[in-house]
Amino acid sequence: MLTSNEKKQLKALASVETTKYQIGKNEISDTLLDMLNKALVARELIKIDVMKGAINPIMEIALDLSSKLNAEIVQVVGRVIILYRRNKEHPKIKLTK
Repeated sequence: MLTSNEKKQLKALASVETTKYQIGKNEISDTLLDMLNKALVARELIKIDVMKGAINPIMEIALDLSSKLNAEIVQVVGRVIILYRRNKEHPKIKLTK
């Protein structure tokens, strides 16, 4: 569970990142989960843009992704989901408590 201070730090890091991943009308597939899992291992912090064609509510998609990827939801703003999962072997982001 992330503290509010850690979430604040992650939001600041995510604000300068570009959105690299998109979810469309096909929503969550095994291929998408595999791609996002690899991205979390490599980067720890990812931004996902939910396209207007998505059927489910954005918060439902965010909760589904976070549970399937064992990641933390940092923030959901508009149609953008920010997820974080610490890489236990090679952490890239250092969070201060």
